[in-house]
Amino acid sequence: MIIDVRSPSEFSDDHIPNAVSLPVLSDIERAEVGTIYKQESSFLARKKGAALVARNIAEHLDTKLKDMDSNFTPLIHCWRGGQRSKAFAQICSAVGWKSYTLNGGYKNYRRAVLQGLKEIPAVLKFIVIAGRTGSGKTDILTALSGKGAQVLDLENLAAHRGSLLGRIEDQPQPSQRLFESNLYNTFLKFDPERPVYVESESSRIGNIQLPSDIWQEIVLAPTISISTPATARATYLLDGYNNLTRNLSDLNKLVSGMTNRHGYARTAFWQELIKTEKWQTLAKDLLENHYDPAYDKSTLKHNRRVLAKIMQKNCGAECIEATATDILVMKTN
Repeated sequence: MIIDVRSPSEFSDDHIPNAVSLPVLSDIERAEVGTIYKQESSFLARKKGAALVARNIAEHLDTKLKDMDSNFTPLIHCWRGGQRSKAFAQICSAVGWKSYTLNGGYKNYRRAVLQGLKEIPAVLKFIVIAGRTGSGKTDILTALSGKGAQVLDLENLAAHRGSLLGRIEDQPQPSQRLFESNLYNTFLKFDPERPVYVESESSRIGNIQLPSDIWQEIVLAPTISISTPATARATYLLDGYNNLTRNLSDLNKLVSGMTNRHGYARTAFWQELIKTEKWQTLAKDLLENHYDPAYDKSTLKHNRRVLAKIMQKNCGAECIEATATDILVMKTN
């Protein structure tokens, strides 16, 4: 078990994947000790901190660690590998558990993540699954993964569908640091000798910024282009974004913000379609007059090598599975 003894807010911002949060000080307690340190003395702060840490470790021993047997071997860390982790490890060792502390703590782990995100992308063989909005690219990646392929699902890691309307209901995005930790952990599982399939993305997914070294590798990677009729893509988007037709605030905000780009007549037409709930017509028109031109412009800009083009009738499960199968039998060298 990797035990993270930092405060809950530190853990929430970022942590080692699969680590367990057993804080020795809560956020309030940590602030309280800091105030005593600044306003009174370091001695009184250490004394107060020691009492709080002892109580919290005792609580963890009586709850989360209650059923651990004598073979339990935790790896314990705090921010820099200092007093918080050493205090926890000392008590665990006194219990009889063989305990370890992480040299340099979270700070050293974070350094390794940043270094890995610079070095690993260059040795991987990315293949970009490209296609206009609504082509089912994310579902194709899922199907590829189900067939044993190596897949980098950036939208899943970022908890966002990537477009301006990509916010996922009741699922906040991770912090930038936590996204990078999970991305690094995903990279460590890849075999450099096999291709890694990834969806064509912009450099930003919602509030998440892709690390520049990864983005550059994806931009330069060859593509497999998926072509699907606009009507089928509109139907697919309506199924995937049905929350937007229930709560219109995001949709209305998007359309009203397009006036400068598309003019009053076009945006007024879209607003009328929203008002009259003509969702299929709205989706198709947005694709043809907004999303498709933007995608085509981006495609020309990057000028990637196209390995193959796949025509897809629709984005139904049968077609998605067939596309994934076709991709895996292709020669990608």
